[in-house]
Amino acid sequence: MNSAPRPNGKMVGAQAVSLRVSGDKSAFYNCKIIGFQDTLCDDRGNHFFKDCHIRGTVDFIFGSVTSLYLNSKIFVEGDPEGDLEMAIIIAQVRESSSEDKSYSFVHGRITGTSKDVFLGRAWKSSPRVVYSYTEMDEIVHPGGWSSNRQPERAETVYYGDYKCMGKGATPPFLVLDYVEGTKWLLPPPTVPK
Repeated sequence: MNSAPRPNGKMVGAQAVSLRVSGDKSAFYNCKIIGFQDTLCDDRGNHFFKDCHIRGTVDFIFGSVTSLYLNSKIFVEGDPEGDLEMAIIIAQVRESSSEDKSYSFVHGRITGTSKDVFLGRAWKSSPRVVYSYTEMDEIVHPGGWSSNRQPERAETVYYGDYKCMGKGATPPFLVLDYVEGTKWLLPPPTVPK
């Protein structure tokens, strides 16, 4: 846990890391990692997190690594003063699609006291983040992801969510809305018996 005060979105250098992992083949079980901005610097190597609780406000899981988060709870802390511009869980650092780096969240839960939380943002040009079988509370922003005010990055990011559930989950590739089917598909004809 980092006891640094909550950043107000205006102070320079207000980020405060609670845990930095730079060793290869590091595993964490049943850990609580708590802070505000930049809580977990998941930096270099291959890492595994299981049954962990990670709490923060902005970019609170970040780094240039390949990590699997299994059955972990992500708690997004709300901003009582309303000073922070936005709440973002992930700022994954991958500079090109040739780099074998990514974050995978499986069978976890996203909850908290914040609103309109982005699952991740394109902090660098080619982030790769996937959420699978994750329960997402209504705190998740309907768009899910942020281009970090750089729309050209939409061509180079790899963001996905697969079979996620809850009020904040949107199953974009698994429903008729993917092809705007509710606007043009007709029900199948009934054949008389």
